Amino acid sequence: MWDMKEFAEAAGATVDELGAYVDDSQHGVPPVLRRRPPRELADKLGLARWIREGGMTPEAYRHFLRDYLDEGTRLHHPAYLGHQTAAPYFPAALADFVHGAINNPMAIYEMGASAATVEFEVLRWMLATVGFGETGGGVLTHGGSLANLTALLAARAHVAPDAWTDGVPGDLVLLAPPSAHYSVTRAAAILGMGEKAVLPLDVDGLGRIDVAALPAALDRARRLGRRVMAVVAGACATSSGLYDDLRGIGEVCARHGVWLHVDGAHGASALLSERHRHLLDGIELADSVIWDAHKMLRTAGLAAAVLTRRESDLDAAFRQQASYLFYGDQGFDLVGRTVECTKAGLGLKIFLNLAWLGEKGMGDFVARQYDTAHRFWELGRDRPGFDFPYEPETNIVCFRYGTADQAAVRERLMDDGSFHLTSAEIGGVRHLRVTVMAPATDDTTLEALLTKIAEA
Repeated sequence: MWDMKEFAEAAGATVDELGAYVDDSQHGVPPVLRRRPPRELADKLGLARWIREGGMTPEAYRHFLRDYLDEGTRLHHPAYLGHQTAAPYFPAALADFVHGAINNPMAIYEMGASAATVEFEVLRWMLATVGFGETGGGVLTHGGSLANLTALLAARAHVAPDAWTDGVPGDLVLLAPPSAHYSVTRAAAILGMGEKAVLPLDVDGLGRIDVAALPAALDRARRLGRRVMAVVAGACATSSGLYDDLRGIGEVCARHGVWLHVDGAHGASALLSERHRHLLDGIELADSVIWDAHKMLRTAGLAAAVLTRRESDLDAAFRQQASYLFYGDQGFDLVGRTVECTKAGLGLKIFLNLAWLGEKGMGDFVARQYDTAHRFWELGRDRPGFDFPYEPETNIVCFRYGTADQAAVRERLMDDGSFHLTSAEIGGVRHLRVTVMAPATDDTTLEALLTKIAEA
């Protein structure tokens, strides 16, 4: 049984240390990241000793947690401009704390009625926001990779309903741009189709699907005797932050009777911003959409939605039997829609952020991050040596500085802990890549980054 006094003391230490950590991070006090070698870090944290001997007390835990936090990557830091991972808002953190204590695996309704009901309502809101309304279906999964896999399972069930029992037909293919997230190819391999079943679509110079060439791509596949299981579009592309023309693609897919899957993991949150929702015009034409909350909805990882225009399509994705789970009325169970059975109460993270900020507050946050990235583009294009291949549409910006080894420039900035940014290829050329995730990032940060890159 829990020692309630010890729990309260340890929880208090957690709040104190996390509060100091986030406050320091938001004000840019420590380095944005440290890169201590794993063996050295394990020794500093005393991991082997704690594992062998145990005996941690609330006070020892406080010191351990302080060291643990100090060695991590500070996503709340203004200089965090790296991967598409949210600087979580505190209500979502509270949800993780609650789930950690109660541990209700709510894919089975009887195991977590409150968590399941919250997820239902969050999904109803997301379905309405995407434009699927009352006819759609949804489920939350632990991450976008599982979400893409689940959506493509629904597409497979639609095209080849016997695949679950008889195996995957050898004539199925996916059509996707080369910029599609790696989880699309991974899903094809997991589904038994193989990586070679993902056929690349024609794209423009920035990696966006060429809508005019899409009918020809569908015809090519059919002439080869292949059935197109789905066309995958990006909203937005992970590398560039640019959106595909969803309306144009959706209209072509509708005319040809082909399933359209939209990977909106990062960019679907722009639906909440009045100034940016036009970027997703036509998303309601999709048959399936994924939307990650742990990117622009400010939740901690992981929480990703799988949304289908027709609820029956999602219900057809899995066909499983287990006498200890599937019996009686399954109307409120979500286990039939997910890979996971022991599924965390993911909806609470999204709900509490919305309960604090509301739709408008969330939309304002998205708009602010997109605007900050656009500001970086404005500041950078006026500096000699910087080259930007496009005007950013989101909070993701790709650019180059001179003829230097861009990856080496990134390593220098990472080594001294001054900035955390990534890189990506655009048109086969390596670029530096900034993703504005932290609310604390401002003009001062952006100017400092541009100066630092030139120096490096």
